[in-house]
Amino acid sequence: QVQLVESGGGSVQPGGSLRLSCAVSGTRLSNNLISWYRQAPGKQREFVAKITSNGIPFYADSVKGRFTISGDNAKNTVYLQMNSLESEDTAVYYCNAAALRLNAWGQGTQVTVSL
Repeated sequence: QVQLVESGGGSVQPGGSLRLSCAVSGTRLSNNLISWYRQAPGKQREFVAKITSNGIPFYADSVKGRFTISGDNAKNTVYLQMNSLESEDTAVYYCNAAALRLNAWGQGTQVTVSL
């Protein structure tokens, strides 16, 4: 059974940084597209970043230049380094693993950016 467990969320002031982790079990990073999404209160879930099975990253325009997604195949974990955080980045962040017959989500981790 595939499981994704996010961690690393918290509260930070504008301009600060956080690193989120998505620990994957039951499947290998190299077999999946791993993505980060976020959902702010009252808004729809939106795409943040993804990394392909061969390690190529893609980003939403809103986070490009501030966020970096990376994968550690040895730890089977994907990271989202978030720098220069803004209040608009406040949301619950979710990890997703997708493949031909797979679409799995983690439980989410809260990120709050405020003074």
